[in-house]
Order: sequence, then C-alpha cells, then structure tokens
Amino acid sequence: MTAPRWRLILNGKSAGNDELRDAVRQWRERGVQLEVRVTWEEGDAERYVAEAIDHGVDVIVAAGGDGTLSAVAETLAHRDESADALPSLALVPMGTANDFATSANIPAEPEAALALIGQTTAHAIDLLRVDADGTPWWCANLASGGFGTQVTVETDAGLKKMLGGLAYVITGIAKLGRIEPITARLHGPDFAWEGGFIALGIGNGRQAGGGQQLCPQALIDDGLLDVTVVPELEGEVASTLGQMLTGGKEAALERVATRVRLPWLQLESAQPLTLNLDGEPVQARRFRIDCVAGRVRMHLPADCPLLAT
Repeated sequence: MTAPRWRLILNGKSAGNDELRDAVRQWRERGVQLEVRVTWEEGDAERYVAEAIDHGVDVIVAAGGDGTLSAVAETLAHRDESADALPSLALVPMGTANDFATSANIPAEPEAALALIGQTTAHAIDLLRVDADGTPWWCANLASGGFGTQVTVETDAGLKKMLGGLAYVITGIAKLGRIEPITARLHGPDFAWEGGFIALGIGNGRQAGGGQQLCPQALIDDGLLDVTVVPELEGEVASTLGQMLTGGKEAALERVATRVRLPWLQLESAQPLTLNLDGEPVQARRFRIDCVAGRVRMHLPADCPLLAT
C-alpha cells in the first residue's frame, strides 16, 4: 500500500516550535511521507501549494494562523481542478488568535490537529471570493470592517507576541473613546442597508480579531454568507462595545445588530474603507463578496459547530 503523502506549509514565524517538530517526527515514524515547507516571503504559500499538487500529495496542512489558512485555501481556489481532484486541506493552529480553529474546535496541540487527517473524512467547505475595486481576493474565515478591523490592524506585533489574543482586547479598550462610524451602502438579494456602522462581519467562519464573534451562527458548508451589521449607536457605543469586550458579545450583538444570510453582498462607500480578510487589510470603495460553495475539502472534528451536515 502506498504511504500517505502530506505536505505541511508552515508560517516562518513558527519555524522553531518544538511541539510541532515532535508531531512531524511522530507521523513520519508511523509511515506518513510528511515534508515541510516554510514560508518566508509573499508568494511562498502559492508556490508551495503548486509544488505539492505537482508532487501528488494527498493532504496539504496549513500550519499557522487564519492568514496562513487563507493563503493556502486561496491558492487551491485559484486552480482549475474541482475540489475533489485537489488535495484535501488540514490546519495546525499556530497563529496569535486562531479564530477559525477556535470556532471549528480544531485542537491547539499539533499532534491532535494532525490526527484529524486520519480520523475524519474531508468535508467540502465554502470560501469567500472578494472583488475589491476590481482586484480579486479570497477569504477562508471572515471579512470584517469597522471598529474590530481597526483594532486588528493597529494592534502592535510585539504586544501580540507577548499577550496573544488578549492584545486585541487591550487595543480595543484603548480605542473606545475614538470610534468613528463608517458610512456605506450594502445590498444583496432582497436586502438593502445604508447608514453608518461601527462593526461589520461577513462570515464564512464566526469570529475574528482574537474572539470577536461577529457571525455567531455562521456555517462553512451552507453556500451562504452570514452578514452582521452593527450600526452607529448614539449614546450606547461605549457600553455596547464594553459588553462585547468583557463577555456579553452575543447578547450585545443580538440587541443592536442587523443580521442576514445571502449568497452574495455588495458594499459601497464614498470614501475608501478597509475590510480585514483573515488578517489582510484591503482598502477599496466597492467590494463584491460571493460565497463559493464547496470550493475546498477540509479535515474537521466530528463535533465541528461550523458544519451544517
């Protein structure tokens, strides 16, 4: 019988992780042909995915945070082959916040995360295809805008390294007194919204920015975007965001947010606005976001709450 062939694409920031090294060694000893490629520069993930496909690997493992997962998934999405003809995808969470992995119940330990490959059948999952003023992007987890996006963009890299996801909360608290709403128009099938918002989530996954649950009911295999718009709230902004940061996130959002599920959404603004696509800030005046159903196959826990089936 041919030995399983896995290719692990590792974010260079985590190249010295001893727990991951031990996990790789253990799976090699069990007969898996597991090779590692380390990303260092822009475009490395795309090159390594193409190489893995050319080498006929069975599984591509993204080892990193949401940005690494998105980069690997995006490269798979660009291919002409169908999802069934491409290697399946797995994730070893090694980022600062690991928002997708947390929502999906993927184990934090590398050994346990890799074990999902043998324990589960890969599920076909959706991806978000984003057009930003004519420039194409892909997103695996969540596109976010407004207050939470600015917090993520402005959080210091050194602070993230020291404090992990808590760094986003500290930065958010520091910003509470200077929140400026973003004026925009949103529309999709049988949906239209216009006004000032302080937070926007367009979900495949459920959370971003170190635990901000903007789309708490999102599913990654339903062919739909989960859209959450938190409008400008005169006199209530500080108290509402205070609840979101200290544990009452879902209750606060339910009280003030507009929520809808759509196959696609268009977002327009007179001034350039920034959407955070799995950690990548993208600025444009017009965004078109489509849910592309079943674009990649991914190994996920049997109890993954993001799966409808």
